[in-house]
Amino acid sequence: MKKCGKLLALGLSMLMLTASLAGCGAKGKGADGKTKVVLNEVAHSIFYAPMYVAIEEGYFADNGIDLELVTGFGADKTMTAVLTDAADIGFMGCESSVYTYAGGTEDYVVNFAQLTQRAGNFLVAREPIEDFDWEMLKGQKVLGGRAGGMPEMVFEYILLKNNIDPATDLSIDQSIDFGSTAAAFSGGQGDFSVEFYVLLHRQTLK
Repeated sequence: MKKCGKLLALGLSMLMLTASLAGCGAKGKGADGKTKVVLNEVAHSIFYAPMYVAIEEGYFADNGIDLELVTGFGADKTMTAVLTDAADIGFMGCESSVYTYAGGTEDYVVNFAQLTQRAGNFLVAREPIEDFDWEMLKGQKVLGGRAGGMPEMVFEYILLKNNIDPATDLSIDQSIDFGSTAAAFSGGQGDFSVEFYVLLHRQTLK
């Protein structure tokens, strides 16, 4: 497991170093000789545990990178950080890159790596459901996250795959930022919520 973590960190390190050097020219090195790289992650989640392990174990430092991890709490915020040079790399879904390019941004960002192969989203219910069926969502209100965001789009894709019309068979609330849906759901909004690997205590959902 440790070997896999080192290989992952090495791969990420090389990608990060290549991207930061290509995008900004030769970046300055600190007194310790390491290249400073600011990585803005879209959300802080156990889904990204391998990256956190690599940071804590010093694998990035071993490869000459002084990595600063910042949480953006939303792809729109992470993208803004990259576009304003507050971050060198944005760790987020690819949709934000498409939106900024389509919006006419001249100095647009480029996706350079696929760090996950599946979406880390979960559909959370207020009460345990032993035999869940997607048909149960019909007529229900679901907190889907930001309109146009990857979690919400993946959710609609899954609904369509299960012959459920996202527009007519249920109500998807897209007015709440994805980083705030867990709090809104805990506060009593919605019958279900699309979450990104969060842990909600059962008592808070009643």
